Amino acid sequence: MLEEKNNPVKKFTAGGIHATIWRNRFGDGTNAQDISSSISLTKSYIDKDGKWQNSSSYYSGDLPKIIIVLKKAYEFMVLKKDTDTN
Repeated sequence: MLEEKNNPVKKFTAGGIHATIWRNRFGDGTNAQDISSSISLTKSYIDKDGKWQNSSSYYSGDLPKIIIVLKKAYEFMVLKKDTDTN
């Protein structure tokens, strides 16, 4: 049996700040109660060698962008849950 790859459900970006929504399956995943969502928050930047890196450390100037992407992610999750139950 092939293992299913866990791809992001949705990604919100402001500058280099990313809020990514993931779907998590518990149990056998056949019931709605077996499915939940989570959010990962990362910052992308270019290091001194010109390579893209990710970080989970933020500066105070990142906070407005963090607030924006988290609000969008939360809104998406709440509205998606409402449409899934209707």
